[in-house]
Amino acid sequence: MSDDTEAIIEADTDFNALAGSIKAWGRELGFDEVGIGEPPLPEDEAHLLRWLQRGYQGRMHYMGRHGVKRARPSQLVPGTQRIIAVRLNYHPPHLEKDSEVLGDSSRAFIARYALGRDYHKLMRKRLQRLAERIQAEVGSFGYRAFVDSAPVLEKAIARNAGLGWVGKNTLILNRQAGSYFVLGELFTDLPLPTDEAVTPHCGTCRACIDVCPTGAIVGPYQLDARKCISYLTIEHYGSIDEALRPYIGNRIFGCDDCQSVCPWNKFAQPTPEPDFLPREGLDTASLTELFSWDEATYLARTAGSALRRLGHERWLRNIAVALGNATDSDTAVPALTARRHDPSPLVREHVAWALRRHGAED
Repeated sequence: MSDDTEAIIEADTDFNALAGSIKAWGRELGFDEVGIGEPPLPEDEAHLLRWLQRGYQGRMHYMGRHGVKRARPSQLVPGTQRIIAVRLNYHPPHLEKDSEVLGDSSRAFIARYALGRDYHKLMRKRLQRLAERIQAEVGSFGYRAFVDSAPVLEKAIARNAGLGWVGKNTLILNRQAGSYFVLGELFTDLPLPTDEAVTPHCGTCRACIDVCPTGAIVGPYQLDARKCISYLTIEHYGSIDEALRPYIGNRIFGCDDCQSVCPWNKFAQPTPEPDFLPREGLDTASLTELFSWDEATYLARTAGSALRRLGHERWLRNIAVALGNATDSDTAVPALTARRHDPSPLVREHVAWALRRHGAED
């Protein structure tokens, strides 16, 4: 942001009225809620530094790469006075309960946000349109849009903007909408009035802590990513710790357990957004079907999807683990045997482990 952009803004701008209009425009663009917060995040900065010191980030080295800038928005984008935070519900309607999919070890469980198109482009386009609508109203102003695309503490920002509180599972919870939503931010130099930060409403509940298959939620508001199934199946490169593989079950991309048991998600609203509807039959797919995809098929069927970020090798790695946890050896063993000599050492290692689980090793 340039230092003189504020002078270009209409001199008679009513910022209270503008804040109300921004929220209305955001809803018109399809966001489910819009809030406005201030940039300083001192308590979250201290929490981040403790988290990094304990090594809970695992191999996500980028979490510490920018120092404290992640918790200081006005250093990341000089001139930032306010942050417009938005949320968008993503849970598709009419899905089977997570427990039904997880209870059938022949099927693949994919985190619900990843069943449709990747949300990043959708959110960025809408944030850009919101910025253009503001500009049409007040004149030129400084802004930058982010959707999980920069060193930003988006959950802390969402809390300060009144969109929810940080739950014990470290996700943002909303009293009217649960937690099945994605976040985006518009850093701006507009001196807008701010919303009130939301205080926690988890009480004594520890359902998310108790349900975590690997014990990754090591305490309230503390996540050791090195044990988290979402981290292991999405962020982690290389071999998955053998001790953790049995707990992954049939989860091949992410894990929603700590959300599905959260009492606040009884208020979760299904999304009407077509881009979030399941594609390629991913909500009903079997492990053997997905394991049979060659790289060309994988690339074609994950185009525009968050699943593409894995790459074919880690896709196969994850499914091999899930097949190793399957209860039907008659189906799992032939599928695994077909990839016993896969070109990838990573895939071969996990296939061999899976075959040993079924008593079918060399």
